[in-house]
Amino acid sequence: MIKGLNFRTLDLNLLRVFDEVMAERNLTRAAHNLAMTQPAVSNALRRLRDVVGDELVHRAGYGVEPTPVALALWPSVREALALLRETLSPDTFDPGHAQSSFVLAMADATAAKIVPSLVRICEQEAPGVSLRVLPLTTRDPRSLLESGSADVAIGHFPGVVAELGAQHLKEENPAFLYQRLYDGEYVVVMRRDHPLAGKPLTLDDFCAARHLLVSFSGRPFGFVDEALTAVSRQRRVVLTVNQFFTAGRVVTSTDLLTVLPRHFVSATGIEHRLALSDLPLPVPAVHVDTLWHRQATHNTAHRWLREAVKRASADGFSPSDPLHP
Repeated sequence: MIKGLNFRTLDLNLLRVFDEVMAERNLTRAAHNLAMTQPAVSNALRRLRDVVGDELVHRAGYGVEPTPVALALWPSVREALALLRETLSPDTFDPGHAQSSFVLAMADATAAKIVPSLVRICEQEAPGVSLRVLPLTTRDPRSLLESGSADVAIGHFPGVVAELGAQHLKEENPAFLYQRLYDGEYVVVMRRDHPLAGKPLTLDDFCAARHLLVSFSGRPFGFVDEALTAVSRQRRVVLTVNQFFTAGRVVTSTDLLTVLPRHFVSATGIEHRLALSDLPLPVPAVHVDTLWHRQATHNTAHRWLREAVKRASADGFSPSDPLHP
């Protein structure tokens, strides 16, 4: 891919600049993080371009977009820099005195389950630690983790987990790791005086109803629809939203049905206005996992965060054993 590169004459500082630019996709922010001027960052990129023989990034909107060569080069550069940092400056994390900040990506239903207990753990063990929760808008958050926009992602990632499992069976070292937290139980939710409330919900009634779907992507097709397709049935989704709480509010004043995690209903504050019913067909288990980048595995602060999340999720659940710790 890169021909004629003389590694012996390469200034390794250029790789630090390249890594920061790739993470931020913005020269000004990269310069601020590196305590450099923007012209100095631009000059470093120019020198690295000359060495690599590729433009690496080009301007796009208010930032920059990487070239295919940059995207292919970045994982190796980031992993090498992380290994150097770990070797030369081994980190020590003392929760009681730490002033760290962690970013977690998760949906509102997951946050309602985990965050209250996680905050209590921080108050008791790490009072100087702060948390920032980003809304989860995808079933594949690996780009968030790779760019450093989030430290962990917590949710249901069936496609990602299947891919990582296949790589593990091939004895490969996947770039991302995961840990099972708990299995979510989903129920049909409707307003308390809905015509279908208070009686067993049949599959025919379920399919004939109008539905509200919580969809991170906006696509009107979810795991319930996959289960229906398997038995040659379908439902009509007339509204999609990207928050479980919004779904709960909408069904209180409409005839729509929605499907929510059972534990989340009591966290909405409007449980008294809702009626619950079991799903009228079997659906695959909805596993909730913590997902993170392999580079963070041995970082002691990150290890503490993962363990704290595991303990927080165990409040009221029986979590499974960790996978690929």
